[in-house]
Amino acid sequence: MTIKLGVPSKGRLMEKTFDWFGARGITLSRTGNDREYSGAVGGIAGVDLVLLSAGEIPRELAAGRIHLGVTGTDLIREKLVQWDQKVEPLAELGFGQADLIVAVPASWVDVNTLDDLDAAAAAFRARHGFRMRIATKYHRLMRDYLRIGGVADYQLVDSQGATEGTVKNLTAEAVADITSTGETLRANHLKVLEEDPVLRSQATLFRSRTAPMDAADRDTLRDLTEILRV
Repeated sequence: MTIKLGVPSKGRLMEKTFDWFGARGITLSRTGNDREYSGAVGGIAGVDLVLLSAGEIPRELAAGRIHLGVTGTDLIREKLVQWDQKVEPLAELGFGQADLIVAVPASWVDVNTLDDLDAAAAAFRARHGFRMRIATKYHRLMRDYLRIGGVADYQLVDSQGATEGTVKNLTAEAVADITSTGETLRANHLKVLEEDPVLRSQATLFRSRTAPMDAADRDTLRDLTEILRV
């Protein structure tokens, strides 16, 4: 067997991941053309590179089909129930930082906290006869966050496109989304609630707790983590 390392298959996340490993003596490279999801690992034997979308990596880690994977904290926490029983974070990589936040129309001058949002949601339901809609891709994280924050009269609506535009398009009254600078939110006349973010996310190296390993694999994993100093 070999240790399988899952890495984002394209874009800045892939490039930054390659740079992070390279700076620590492990060379990752893509082989073939841009449509071929194959790669090579240099600097250590017994490790295979698996190129996947960042959204697939949590599932593959949890299923034990890869031993290590680089993906965002937000995707791990959203996609995996009891995530800490399935994966272990080994190292934060220092890039891909973004916060999962709740934002409302900037014109809602009296809504700045979760308590304000709860009051606004109750008033909205009384006025319109249906719950305030919050557009998001992060249903599990948001349900937990709003429950703990005491917000009751809302419904989550799925957004797989430009979440920030849903308020302008009248398909939601508020949004919960990942942001790094807030510029897109401001451009859509939205403001972030004055609360701690739902989650602070960044690219992280995770180890699967479920992937099968023999003695040779355990030795390889130990050698790799020593080289990476994680």
